[in-house]
Amino acid sequence: MQHGIKRLVLDVLKPHEPNLPELAARLSSMKGVDGVNISLVEIDQKTESVRITLEGESIDLNHVETIMKECGAVIHSIDEVSVGKKLVEKAKA
Repeated sequence: MQHGIKRLVLDVLKPHEPNLPELAARLSSMKGVDGVNISLVEIDQKTESVRITLEGESIDLNHVETIMKECGAVIHSIDEVSVGKKLVEKAKA
């Protein structure tokens, strides 16, 4: 049995529009996504660097990439991905 992506953490560069609440709402409306957290990392005159965390039962990475492109955003990196029957938290150092 295949299990979908349960947590996805992305480093993203986006324009100021759409604003963070609009982008979060758009991502959270995706099928398979239960929650979205967006943290502002850096801001400059034309863009914002953000860290986006999505959690759900089956996150469709291709759909996430499509939404990012539609919003003028670029995914710099996938910083974390969790797949399986349950979420596994990072081991504490």
